[in-house]
Amino acid sequence: MHYLYAMPHSLYSGRARAYLIKNHISFEERSTGHDSFKRDVLPKGKLPTIPTLVTPAGDVIRDGAAIMTHFEEPAGWPSLPSGPRQRALAWLLDVVGTDGLLRPAMHYRWNFPEANQHFVGFHFLHSQRETPERQEKTDAMMDRMRHAAKVFGVNPDTSTLVETLYLEFLAALDRHLEQMPYLFGWRPSIGDYGLLGPLYAHLGRDPHPAAIMQQQAPRVFRWVERMSRPDHDMPEYFETGEGFLANDEIPDTMIHILQLLAEDFAPETEAAAGTINLFLERSAPAAGDVAVGRLAEAPGVAEFVVRGEKISALAQPHRFFLLQRMQDTVDGLDVPDQQAVLSLLEQCSLESVLESRLSRRITRRDNLEVWV
Repeated sequence: MHYLYAMPHSLYSGRARAYLIKNHISFEERSTGHDSFKRDVLPKGKLPTIPTLVTPAGDVIRDGAAIMTHFEEPAGWPSLPSGPRQRALAWLLDVVGTDGLLRPAMHYRWNFPEANQHFVGFHFLHSQRETPERQEKTDAMMDRMRHAAKVFGVNPDTSTLVETLYLEFLAALDRHLEQMPYLFGWRPSIGDYGLLGPLYAHLGRDPHPAAIMQQQAPRVFRWVERMSRPDHDMPEYFETGEGFLANDEIPDTMIHILQLLAEDFAPETEAAAGTINLFLERSAPAAGDVAVGRLAEAPGVAEFVVRGEKISALAQPHRFFLLQRMQDTVDGLDVPDQQAVLSLLEQCSLESVLESRLSRRITRRDNLEVWV
């Protein structure tokens, strides 16, 4: 039996949980409040983050990307389309989900307390064992997360822009899902799992944003439900297909989604790369130093402009750790396929994402992301 240490309200947990469910991998979910987490799991996991998986052999795998890689790599990456354009976009949308949609996820959870407070507070409280200090610890944890929303660029000056961008994206994704149940056809891809993180835990479950999704984007809400079902759960599609779309097809509806996402994701990625590269030049971390997480040194803040408004957000190396996979995929293509991907990215105003790279690579070693 696999054990998944996770929480229902955790953005990153939703990605890993859905992957296990969809791939019929049996598991038991446990909270980090379980005695075994601190006693047995944390010494091997190195950081108290979720999701963390314990395999039947007792191996500990921390982080959703690593959990999926554990199952995908030996099987030849069945959750990745074979076409170069679809494959590159699947990798990219995984990054968008785990890093690029943090602002709307945090905004809609923490800035609507009248609707969300009781529901969210219940989950934070009951992720811990009942002790005299449980409520105090819960309040402190929730305060930290409210502060994190500001660190990611959510504040009264940016909230209207954050909402506008999210609602436009939500409408575009709803139109795309009118024709097919998943991003690239008839089975979930790495990109689906990535996008699910924020669209499930924060935006599809918390009362205020869930109501918006149900009322304005019912097909997206159904996709969120579908991604947590072991079957395909698509009775509303009367003409169905199999696998990913043939001939590396990218529908116009997907191009529109990417064009909207590019307005925010591309300038932030470019600015964050500049901030982190300056940090690397000044600090010169040793090979093997931790690059991501609480043990890492924060590289600073990235400033960028979206629709004429300036946003300041923490520059996160984790974005580039994941983005390396998309960039490496494109680098490894032959010239005609590279050109096909580049033309598509240019059409979506995302070509800068290929060139927004760190001067040092990040690799994974002993459950930590470290500088090479």
